Amino acid sequence: MTETLPEGLLLAAYGDDFTGSSAILEVLTFAGLPSALFLDLPRPDQLARFSGLRGIVVAGTARSHGPDWMDAHLPRIFDGLARMGAPLIHYKVCSTLDSAPHMGSIGRATEIALRQLETPLVPVLLAAPAIRRYQCFGHLFAAAPGGVFRLDRHPVMACHPVTPMHESDVAAHLRLQTELPIAVLDLEALQNNPAAELETLKRQGARMVCLDTLDEAHLARCGQLVWGMRGNGAFCVGSQGIEYALVAHWRAIGALPDIDPPSGIGRSAGMMTVSGSVSPVTEAQIDWASAHGFEAIALDPATLLDDASGQAENAVVAACLDAVSRGADPLVHTAHGPADPSIARLAQMRARIGMDEETANGRIGAALGRVLAQVIRKARLSRAVISGGDTSGHATRQCDIFALTALAPTTPGAAILRAWSEHPAFDGLELALKGGQMGSVDYFGRIRDGGA
Repeated sequence: MTETLPEGLLLAAYGDDFTGSSAILEVLTFAGLPSALFLDLPRPDQLARFSGLRGIVVAGTARSHGPDWMDAHLPRIFDGLARMGAPLIHYKVCSTLDSAPHMGSIGRATEIALRQLETPLVPVLLAAPAIRRYQCFGHLFAAAPGGVFRLDRHPVMACHPVTPMHESDVAAHLRLQTELPIAVLDLEALQNNPAAELETLKRQGARMVCLDTLDEAHLARCGQLVWGMRGNGAFCVGSQGIEYALVAHWRAIGALPDIDPPSGIGRSAGMMTVSGSVSPVTEAQIDWASAHGFEAIALDPATLLDDASGQAENAVVAACLDAVSRGADPLVHTAHGPADPSIARLAQMRARIGMDEETANGRIGAALGRVLAQVIRKARLSRAVISGGDTSGHATRQCDIFALTALAPTTPGAAILRAWSEHPAFDGLELALKGGQMGSVDYFGRIRDGGA
């Protein structure tokens, strides 16, 4: 028997970084569920510009903040999401579990949510086969150039500059961040009677349960479990795997048709890119772009920590405008991969002026955003890319944008979006937000060509 979905909002979410937030947006939108991503809890007049929304996402920067920041800011967010009346509230985290007790603590965020939301058991789903993220008997695996790696042996995540992953066991990693009891629903339980297993775990006192997933069949089963927990204040944690799972379940029960994603939007007449990523994936993308019509422009991040005059920013803006005048697409980057000497200079500058990492990252991201905004306004560009999960949050806020909707797919998790703004220079801007590890080597070219 075919089931139907309830009217109105199906899901309200908060993303702990911007690129992850946009990943939710694209999964729902390209499945035929109109959704919007807001840079803060939307005002009534902002919501009035949209109709028929099935998903609302609020993009945040919690991943780049500590527990004290979370205590001060997340209660307002969770209260606002609960007031929207959606049957599910999702705290979106990175599919590679970027977090630590001191930075982006998923455990602390869950504790804050459970003070406000009546959720007896919180499902945690990190895996997303579409982006080659898998969980097997509690251990998380992720793709990288060269194959799929256990997270603590991943060539990027094992040496992440902010939250290096020394543990692939998801529950063990999260137990460092919270005293909430955490259990695992593994592949064997998922194959047998997962609903009964969840009830057992609940009776045993678990408050969080990490869900294994390797393929689309597992994903649909997880979606059934998560959707079965829906209700007033129901809370879940995970990557866009949550949305992939829900869509898979809704399709399996006939509540949602399987549709083709939209086509591309065509080549841009001029595009601007800023990158704060230190990933080797982004390094390879910068190299490809430099050989295919982009002009790579280095911006030493250390100069941005003590640049009250804006001299460093102004010099880069001038270089970008010069590149545009010559028909090149400027690509400003603060690091050319993890071995760039600029990373060491940044650490030395932070130590010299006594600035903590969180403040420094925010200042660098905001500076990249100001550079982007100036070049877009002065060169009248209509397309842009921001590379780097933490960078995206700080940079996007400099462009007077209040919401984003999905336009065209590219690499899963890094679609081309449409910006909504009260400023004519940014309203309608075509913007892609890319995490450091996301995208094929020709990603920037694919955005320039219009995606799909």
